Order: sequence, then C-alpha cells, then structure tokens
Amino acid sequence: MAKKNEQERLWVLSEPDRAFWSEEGVVLAGMDEVGRGPLAGPVVVGCVVMPPEPLLEYVNDSKKVTEKRREMLYDRIMETCIEAQTAWIWPEEIDRINILEATKKAFAQAFAKMKTPITDVMIDALTGLAIPAKQHSLIHGDALCYSIASASIVAKVERDRYMIEQDKLYPEYGFAKNKGYGTKEHMNAVLQYGMTPIHRRSFLKNLNLHQ
Repeated sequence: MAKKNEQERLWVLSEPDRAFWSEEGVVLAGMDEVGRGPLAGPVVVGCVVMPPEPLLEYVNDSKKVTEKRREMLYDRIMETCIEAQTAWIWPEEIDRINILEATKKAFAQAFAKMKTPITDVMIDALTGLAIPAKQHSLIHGDALCYSIASASIVAKVERDRYMIEQDKLYPEYGFAKNKGYGTKEHMNAVLQYGMTPIHRRSFLKNLNLHQ
C-alpha cells in the first residue's frame, strides 16, 4: 500500500513535467536555488534534466526530505538524469551585487553549463532570468514539480556538503548543523568570534561588527 501511495504521489508531482515530456521536440529542465537566506556560504542553483522514466521514489522538495534520504536521492538523480549542473555564487559577490542578483546570476550560469539543448525550464518562483529558453515559473515549484524537486535536491546536497566541510575549519559556528542559517547558536558565535571569510557581510551589517 505504501508503495502504491508513493507512486500516486510521484504521478501528481510529475504532472507539470508530463505536459512537456509529451511534446515532441521539447526538452525540459528543472531549476531551483538553495541558500538565499543563510548568513554564510554560497547561494547554489541546480539545473537538472530528468527522463520521463523511471520516476525516482521519494523525490520531493528538498526541505521535506531527511538528510540521509537526500544523499541517497542525490546519487540516484545523478545516475538517472540526462544532465545535471550547479552554479555557485560566493559571499563576496552576494555582498557586492545583493542576494537577488546573485541568485539570478547563478541561474544563468547553471543553465549556461548545460550541454543538453533545453527548450523549456520549470523554475521555482523566479521570473525574467537571463536564460535562452522558455521560462515557466511555479510558486512552491519544488513541492509541485518533479524536475524542480530534483534540482532542489542536487543543489541542497552539494551546498550542505560544502558547509559541513567549512564546519571543520570554523567549528565554533555550527555550520554542519545550521548550514549557515541564522540560528541562535550561529548568531551567538558571530557575536563572540566575529565573522569568517564565508560570512555575508551585507547580511550582518546591523550587528555593528568590525571584522
């Protein structure tokens, strides 16, 4: 019964994708960003072209999937996808051009890396991106579209792995756990130890830090 329910959930999740998969000459990519909100680390965008079959069990909005399952799904997506790419914009550039422009730049860069001739892109919420394909924006798309959900998992796993590595360099900040988001533990560490090279200074300017 659980397997049947999962297949039914995937069928609903992939409904927006099937409208494109059924059209001759159309190649659909899903795109999503991870890391717009954190105080530290990059913003990462994933761009993924998934085949109509097989639909991978448990693909969902990356925020709704456990870390262990995301890691498993990342491997399965990378094995199954037609192509997947990510683009990263670093804190220095986020501070220079602002997080929205940095996110848009990451979308354009991730798309530009793709060698697959993509005609249409499903995107979570954002519009008007510098991408030479038909753009279809879907609010809460990572929870409503299979291709966007796949892209969100790829971006989140890669960014999380990076933040876990940074935790080894800066253990006081709890990056392995908070991934750079402004938890109480993280904020207290910033106040006590100051900012690291991976902090977004523009996000912390109101704390009157001088590092």
